[in-house]
Amino acid sequence: MPASDELYPPTQYGWGWILVAIGVLLLLALAAWLLIVLTRPKRSITLLGTAQYVPPAAEVLAQLRSEYLADVQRIEDAYRSGNMDPRRANLELSRTVRSFVNEYSGLEAPVLSLDDLVARGVDPALIDAIRRHYYPSIFQRGPAIDPAYGAEAARKVVTTWR
Repeated sequence: MPASDELYPPTQYGWGWILVAIGVLLLLALAAWLLIVLTRPKRSITLLGTAQYVPPAAEVLAQLRSEYLADVQRIEDAYRSGNMDPRRANLELSRTVRSFVNEYSGLEAPVLSLDDLVARGVDPALIDAIRRHYYPSIFQRGPAIDPAYGAEAARKVVTTWR
């Protein structure tokens, strides 16, 4: 087959394709900028120990105590009536006491372990209740500790918490 002796120049892209490429690059740059801006931490985050907690008024604290004492009594009554097993009752008492401490003082007690609470120097009544009544009943094998003792410890924490 005879070939033609003519040379053809390379095909050039039109201006429309260059504008499309520039537009795609700008969209990618905008998406990267949005990703960076939206995933950065907020500047209002406070460091541990720097936040100032303002306790609520005395009447609010008295109401809070009475509500949590009623919760402790409800849990103890459910256990005594046979509607709740000892392990579950101690778990509920632990949650109730930790929630009270959280609402009363702002301490994140529901998510802190016993070691974390000890390291923060919380009230010994809370440490004693968790160590002697709630943790052994919840996490150890064997029979759970009688929740009546845990309820008394919970009442002590709720009534004496500073």
